[in-house]
Amino acid sequence: MSAIELQVGADGIAVATINLAGKPMNVVNDDLMGPLAATVERLASDASIKGLVLTSGKGDFCAGGDLDRLSRLPDAQAAFDVTTAMKAVLRKMETSGKPVVAAINGHALGGGLEIALACHARIVIDDARLKLGQPEVKLGLLPGGGGTVRLPRLVGIQAALQICGEGNDIAPSKALSMGLVTQLASDRDDLLAKARAWCLANPKARQPWDLPKFRFPGGDSRSPAVVQMLAIAPSIAAAKTWGNYPAVGHIMSSIFEGGLLDFEAASVVESRYFAACATSQVARNLINTMWYQLNALKKGASRPAGLPQRKVGKLGILGAGMMGAGIAYVSARAGIDVVLLDTTQEVADRGKAYSQGLLDKAVKRGRSTADKRDALLARIQPTTRYEALVGCDLVVEAVFEDRAVKAEVTKKAEHAIGADAVFASNTSTLPITGLAQASVRPAQFIGLHFFSPVDKMPLVEIIVGKDTSPETLARGFDYVMQIGKTPIVVNDSRGFYTSRVFGTYVMEGIAMLAEGVHPRSIEVAGLQAGMPMPPLALQDEVSLSLGLHVADQTKTDLAAEGKPYADHPGMAVVRHLCELGRIGKKAGKGFYDWGEGDKSLWPELTRLYPTAAQQPEQRELIDRLMFAQANETARCLEEGVLRSVGDANIGSIMGWGFAPFQGGTLQFINAMGTRRFVERSRELSARHGARFEPAALLVRLAETDAPVA
Repeated sequence: MSAIELQVGADGIAVATINLAGKPMNVVNDDLMGPLAATVERLASDASIKGLVLTSGKGDFCAGGDLDRLSRLPDAQAAFDVTTAMKAVLRKMETSGKPVVAAINGHALGGGLEIALACHARIVIDDARLKLGQPEVKLGLLPGGGGTVRLPRLVGIQAALQICGEGNDIAPSKALSMGLVTQLASDRDDLLAKARAWCLANPKARQPWDLPKFRFPGGDSRSPAVVQMLAIAPSIAAAKTWGNYPAVGHIMSSIFEGGLLDFEAASVVESRYFAACATSQVARNLINTMWYQLNALKKGASRPAGLPQRKVGKLGILGAGMMGAGIAYVSARAGIDVVLLDTTQEVADRGKAYSQGLLDKAVKRGRSTADKRDALLARIQPTTRYEALVGCDLVVEAVFEDRAVKAEVTKKAEHAIGADAVFASNTSTLPITGLAQASVRPAQFIGLHFFSPVDKMPLVEIIVGKDTSPETLARGFDYVMQIGKTPIVVNDSRGFYTSRVFGTYVMEGIAMLAEGVHPRSIEVAGLQAGMPMPPLALQDEVSLSLGLHVADQTKTDLAAEGKPYADHPGMAVVRHLCELGRIGKKAGKGFYDWGEGDKSLWPELTRLYPTAAQQPEQRELIDRLMFAQANETARCLEEGVLRSVGDANIGSIMGWGFAPFQGGTLQFINAMGTRRFVERSRELSARHGARFEPAALLVRLAETDAPVA
């Protein structure tokens, strides 16, 4: 069955409907491009066809390139040839001498948008949920089907740089205002009617760049205004990426060079840059993790098989602080009725007001309506009464990290909820098995670790206790998916996975300070490594006092278990600053002095911890920060805390922002090779301590240089 069905109307306008068999959405691959080439050939040769409308038989227009095909490309030449072949088809389509219109009924992203750009007009259904864009940069790629050539000629160089370099989605109304699309339509019938009408009204359509007097909107790469903009663009990009994302530089180069050349030459230049991106380690890292592993998790790779899916209709939340309020918001947004419970009505009301604030902003910015806001707020019931939890399918405890407090609210809630309800703790460090001792039904007790701010952070870490049943895990997993978050599943342990490994990053930075490394060098090393925040600033954000509380709680717990406790070398610094009242951002002072929307390193840091005369190389600092996280992740896998490599990689990127271009903590090891990682770990251990000794799992794998799998 062909991927394209062609129907020619009495008016001579052919409608080509793309419907790729065996795929949930249309993607650009040989199965599509072959039939598209045949359709273009018929358009050019059949005199009875006066124009062509390209549309989709699926919910989306076309979702982009087929990454399965891309991952199989053996070398740069193969990548160059693939994109060149696609461009030949699209170039023939736009120079056929007959009008071609893209009737876009759903998302048109990546290669799908590039097909639409090769049409003479783009008509789109006016639906705010519909996405247009070139997101390739997020996978370490650049648009290889003409995106960096056609976009600058259609919307201008500056807009093209933003579309390709940032990879953000564009709504139809915005796309219309910037000239990316030609018209908007109300529904599918209107869409096809307008597309046919456009073809009939423009029988000899040509692309703007094929007209004799064509000029780039806003000027080409020689234009003084564009030259001025391009002069600062690389430095802005470098400040954001620290050179870790070569695709960004390649996109800027392709657009700049293409703005000096004719269309055909610019297309060849783009293909060369595409080949460079497609064969880069960064692209391999990102595609492996953020495509294959992420999609596997979302499809339920970590969910117990064979259990029916269930939805939460009513949710109870214990604690209306920042975490509880955030969980209430995302749950109500998903259509769930929420009981938000705290010790006083004032605190509970304040928790609901958090949602009010977010929704008011959305209404003000035109992203929602007053009716939608009011409907969402009506789903949140602030209260102090445990009786209000009756009928809840799930209760999430989000109170202070204190065993006694958590035990008390667990018992009170379980008196009210039904026998089938699940109880979850939003703890970030305390073992779930221990917390479940306060429960009369530990099989229905689970950990759901959210990240702050809940409305923005995409991950939830699901923690399985010793007694947690598969049915409870499945229900927790389904709830996380219901609220639009990405779940990873880990086994019970102190700090679980994300908190445990995150701590190695900030504590290693703090240990460097104690050794006499200049604080500015530490912070720059974190950013150069690709982390979203440097370690000292990040510790201020989460608060030094919290870190100290967790350490003291751990020490107490281990003592009760008869186990030894050893402070990280950075913990003495945390204790010292806490004694000085510098407990972090919430107090306005920690490693930094925090002002209104601004911060600066505390000048007294270098007096308390004098800067050593001999400073280490920046590479040494970066390696310490990265190896500390990767090695601890390998220990988590070795100990059975982690259940899969995918959980580790996705959790590290989405949980605490481990350098995305590395593809996650374990992909960082695999890309380097286990043998080289072990060698470098031992070098770091000899210089900086036993915490860098490679995990036994890695030592075994290094014997044959086998990857972590």
